[in-house]
Amino acid sequence: MLSLKRLSRTFSEGETGFINVDLTVEQGEIVGILGTSGCGKSTLLRVLSGLDGEYSGSLEINEEAVSDVNKKVVMIFQEPRLLPWLNVIDNISFGISGDKERLTKAEKYLSSVGLKGFEKHYPKDLSGGMAQRAAIARSLVTNPEILLLDEPFSALDAFTKMQLQDLLLSLWKEFRNTIMLVTHDIDEALYLCDRIIILRGQPGEIYATLKVDQPKPRARGNRKLGELKEEILSLLDLNAVHN
Repeated sequence: MLSLKRLSRTFSEGETGFINVDLTVEQGEIVGILGTSGCGKSTLLRVLSGLDGEYSGSLEINEEAVSDVNKKVVMIFQEPRLLPWLNVIDNISFGISGDKERLTKAEKYLSSVGLKGFEKHYPKDLSGGMAQRAAIARSLVTNPEILLLDEPFSALDAFTKMQLQDLLLSLWKEFRNTIMLVTHDIDEALYLCDRIIILRGQPGEIYATLKVDQPKPRARGNRKLGELKEEILSLLDLNAVHN
C-alpha cells in the first residue's frame, strides 16, 4: 500500500533529514518509528503526508507516485490544532464542508471518539485529551486510508495517554486505517505497533526493524514486551529515552 524506495530528504544547512529509507507498509498495518533526536522522524512524516515534496527516491501509495498533499493521507500532530473560533462539531466537519451529509458524518465520528454531548463546546473549554480526541475525529471524517501520527499523545498525562492509546486501537479495529506513528515512548510503540522502525544518525537511516509478534490488545508491561524494550534501548545505544 505504501512503498518507499531509497527515499531521502536532506537540507542545505541547519536541519537534519533522512536518507535511503526503504520500507513497505501493508494495508491496515501499524508501524512505529523510533529514533534518536534529530534523525528525521517528523521530516519523514511530512514527506509522506505531501507537506514536503522536496525529496529524492520513490514514494508511492497504491502504486501511484506522491508529489503533493494526498486526500488518502491525514496527519495528526502533537498539538490538536483545532480552530478556536469553531465549536467541536464544526471543527470535526471542517474538512468535509461541501458534503451534504457532513453533520451526520461528523456526529458519527464525534461519537466514535467519546465526545457525544460536547458538540457545541469550543476548544478553550476542552481538556488536552478531549481536544486530541476531536482532532482524531476530524482526521477520520475524511475516510483516509493512511493516518500519520507525530507524537500525538506526548503532551498528555500518563492516564490520558493510555486512554487515547486504547481509543486509537479501537478505532483501528473499526476502520482498519494504515497507521504510521512517530513516538519517543518505547512502551507506546510496543503497545500499539505491529512493527517498529529504528532510525539512527544525522541524517537518519533505518538501523533496525523489529516485529512485535503479540496479539492486540496487549497486556501493558508483559514479559515479551519488556524483552523487546531492552533490545530497542540497546539498538538506540541509550540507557534511557525521553518519554
